[in-house]
Amino acid sequence: MTEHHDVLIVGAGQAGLALSHHLTRRGVDHVLLERATVAHEWRDGRWDAFTLVTPNFQCRLPGFSYAEEFGGTDPDGFMPREEVHRFLRAYAASFDPPVREGVEVHRLWRDADVFRLETTAGGFSADQVVIATGGYHQPVVPAFAARIPGTVTQLHSSSYRSPSALPDGDVLVVGSGQSGAQIAEDLHLAGRRVHLAVGSAPRCARRYRGRDCIAWLEEMGVYDVTAAEVPGGAAAQEKTNHYMTGRDGGRDIDLRRFALEGMGLFGRLDDVRDGVAHFSPTLREALDHADSVAESIKDSIDRYVAAQGIDVPTEPRYTPVWTPPQQEATTLDLAAVSAVVWSVGYRADHRWVDLGVFDGRGRPRQTRGVTGTEGLFFLGLPWMHTWGSGRFAGLARDAEFLADRICLRSPVRA
Repeated sequence: MTEHHDVLIVGAGQAGLALSHHLTRRGVDHVLLERATVAHEWRDGRWDAFTLVTPNFQCRLPGFSYAEEFGGTDPDGFMPREEVHRFLRAYAASFDPPVREGVEVHRLWRDADVFRLETTAGGFSADQVVIATGGYHQPVVPAFAARIPGTVTQLHSSSYRSPSALPDGDVLVVGSGQSGAQIAEDLHLAGRRVHLAVGSAPRCARRYRGRDCIAWLEEMGVYDVTAAEVPGGAAAQEKTNHYMTGRDGGRDIDLRRFALEGMGLFGRLDDVRDGVAHFSPTLREALDHADSVAESIKDSIDRYVAAQGIDVPTEPRYTPVWTPPQQEATTLDLAAVSAVVWSVGYRADHRWVDLGVFDGRGRPRQTRGVTGTEGLFFLGLPWMHTWGSGRFAGLARDAEFLADRICLRSPVRA
């Protein structure tokens, strides 16, 4: 038998919960289908020392905030992994959403005027469906990883937990985005010898002129810039996020300082041949680019402070503490390496969605979550509407917008 609802939400992370809060308050019949447990990725998909990069005050969801409903006492701090999980579980408990845990969706298709879903709990149908599974599904590992010697442990950043969980010896971390940079730091602080393949990720200072840089950027409206307005278009939206950390109260991640302290830095990893890793000589360019982005953010803050007449202290700008040699190292013998941590991202996997709503690269064709298939929506995608769409506060706004659209088509039951 098929169970029918007005609305089905696939995924019970922060996106699905935020939308469910609105639909619950409006009396709309709906169910969330979650393949594991509510908000499980925050506990199961992060390493032990993980913390938020965004300050706690940005943890605002519909009807629930860090300081008030959750009772958090450190708004300028950064919640660790377990606390984020508790935050979202407490959010769910605050309004008791209709979640079916342990239900995985295998197929979604349209049958006449309804959507049908094939799941591990049987068949479901709905008048409207919201896909709230995010955009990070399949860990990316390059094909040449198969040529790394079998004596070397390989894992993706999604499976990394702690330095002690890796075999003794040097560790090669590939990728310097938020995860790669923080995992490299985690290993480095534990006294492990780390080699880091540095990519094109920009960085951002943790604080500037007396405030967290993210607090400045939020006040300046940077996270409200829409995907249609961002300079560079789709290419800019796919760039790696700036690296920094919330660990130990929050600080910069300075790869140059790590190099002074013994971390081996390389350019982009291009290939592995005969047990040797080969890198492009792009390290100097990558470090200079990351620094230039961090300084440009400070420039924008300076302009805002001057325009608004804000009385805040000045501070000296960053001075590089280390520079790569003219002849950059481009090879690393993997005989001395015990493990490789791949931190080169994810790709979306919507193969279970049997509907023509994707472009040639498999990305949903949507405008603020609304697709060309009537009644089908997405929520929680990076850059779905603004840069802030991937953050708690921006997500709340996106959820309210979709709730309004859904209610235009759904019978509301008291």
